[in-house]
Amino acid sequence: MNSFIGQLCEKQFHLSKYSTSVGTEIIAGLTTFATMAYVLAVVPKMLGETGLPVGEILTAMVIMIFLTTAAMGLYTNRPFVLAPGMGSVAIFSITLVQLQHVSIGIASAIVFLSGILFLAVTILGIREAIVLVIPKGIKISISAGVGMFLAVIGLRNAHVLAANAEKVALSFGNISQPVVILAALGFILLLALEARKVRGAALISIIIVTIIGIPMGITKIPGMLFTIPSGISKVFFNFDLISALNIKYLPYLFVFFLPDFFSSFGTAIGIGGKAGFLDKNGDLPDIDKVFKVDSIAATIGSFFTIPVLITYLESGSGVEAGGRTGLASITTAIMFLLMLAVTPAALMIPAAATAPILVYVGVSMMSGMRNLDYSDMAEYIPAFLCVAFTAFTFNIANGIAIAFIAYVVIKLAAGRYKELTIGHYLLVLLLMYYFYAIAGVK
Repeated sequence: MNSFIGQLCEKQFHLSKYSTSVGTEIIAGLTTFATMAYVLAVVPKMLGETGLPVGEILTAMVIMIFLTTAAMGLYTNRPFVLAPGMGSVAIFSITLVQLQHVSIGIASAIVFLSGILFLAVTILGIREAIVLVIPKGIKISISAGVGMFLAVIGLRNAHVLAANAEKVALSFGNISQPVVILAALGFILLLALEARKVRGAALISIIIVTIIGIPMGITKIPGMLFTIPSGISKVFFNFDLISALNIKYLPYLFVFFLPDFFSSFGTAIGIGGKAGFLDKNGDLPDIDKVFKVDSIAATIGSFFTIPVLITYLESGSGVEAGGRTGLASITTAIMFLLMLAVTPAALMIPAAATAPILVYVGVSMMSGMRNLDYSDMAEYIPAFLCVAFTAFTFNIANGIAIAFIAYVVIKLAAGRYKELTIGHYLLVLLLMYYFYAIAGVK
């Protein structure tokens, strides 16, 4: 039986080609799931603030994560996972519905239109053309920016870093908190396991820290383990497409589209670099397959009032655990589907257990910066800006956009305009409109 499963997985996922095994891929998928299980609690809560039924949102979200992540694993054979982008969820729930009083039907239709635009750009090959225009230096820095982003998220989740309103900066949180101490123990344990090259180190540390958190009062044991999934009748096809076509909603369309576009690109390149998938030019082979799944997911997700499904940064934790193929994605997808019946069990995992994983993965993704040409200002300045703005604005799209604009400005200022193409100028104009749009939205 085991031999049959192994042969089946080898045929579908080419495990030997990537020097991996069924066991390694399953551990990687479980690690990714544990690292991003927080979406089960956070996303329904955020969308529930608009008046949507939390139970139905949870069911719809899990179904979409399962279907799109399974499609990613089977079609691309990459260890990438999809889930609702937190930035898009915040824009949908807070900016559009709660602050601007846009109806949920119109907001969902705007997400749908952004997905259609995304899909059109992908099918027409425009997306690949944009990827080719982005210089190698920025592609190198994307991985580092994604890494720094993950590390900052991890430190924030561990309450080591906190926003200081008085200083308008990040500063130390209360490091005497039990959650900080637990996260520190988890990080030390993870480092020890990784130093000993223990297989499944990340997953082992998550389990141990979750258990240690019980007597500390951080891991909350649920009153029940099994739940009955809610229906989705109130969130399915909640649409007002005609009203969404109003020109006044155009900025919102781009605020959904461009972050999805560049976040997915940035995550694919960043995590792909960590996995060793990139070619000599810093490109991910067959990235168009990733784009197709991503764009279709963004479109279909709007039918279930789920904004906007993107390739998730936390896929990096699975890659760190050894995941190299779509089998890791399939494992994560199945785990999310199982959560429809045992959601409380997944919500037991505290942020302190997964935070060390994010920090460790983030730090390990910084190594590519050594390949930059530090004698060329047009390479290292945009690279720094990409890393800084990705990490400190919590948005990959912001980092790439700032870096690309700076790249073109430096080239022009240095009289190196012959090194630019019409594609560079068109993309700069688009990115400048993006900043205009988000300024208007906020």
